[in-house]
Amino acid sequence: MPAAADFVYLASQSPRRAQLLEQLGVRYRRLVADHGEDTEALEAIRGRESPVAYVKRVTRLKLDAATERAERQGLAPAPILCSDTTVALGRSILGKPESPAEAARMLRELSGATHRVLTAVAVQQGRRRMEALSISRVTFAPMTNAQIKSYVASGEPMGKAGAYAVQGRVAMYISHISGSYSGIMGLPLHETAWLLRAAGLKI
Repeated sequence: MPAAADFVYLASQSPRRAQLLEQLGVRYRRLVADHGEDTEALEAIRGRESPVAYVKRVTRLKLDAATERAERQGLAPAPILCSDTTVALGRSILGKPESPAEAARMLRELSGATHRVLTAVAVQQGRRRMEALSISRVTFAPMTNAQIKSYVASGEPMGKAGAYAVQGRVAMYISHISGSYSGIMGLPLHETAWLLRAAGLKI
């Protein structure tokens, strides 16, 4: 029986997810999309699906693509880790803003309200697939239009689900968090550690 791998393939370009794996002491190798792969298309919302169904489906699609990529490249066997994060206000899914105006709109919706941050994690180990879901709640203090405009102008909201990065400047407006801080960043460490141990990694 071959020895278990001592590293994981991280199928994400996110520097935050890499940083969080390093926090766990987990060795990783990037498994990013090949030229021509449209990974953004995997994040398209279908109809009126719930935020939970959405984030789980997108994570599974990303893991399917990463598994096929590893096979195509003939990579050495090792667990493959995928994750996806979405922000939900009620049943509304707030994805990555496509413009500063859309970012400002999202932040106005989040201002003075409590929303959910859902992060799904999945690990593929051979033919075995394991999944977990982290749900946290974040409360924003009321933000003025000037504060929203200033935050959007920083550029930080772009490329972020819900138009904010919890570890960034917006933290001054977050009055309460219930759940997993690392999950809000994009990779819930408790659930991730459990999945990687189940896949044979020693953490």
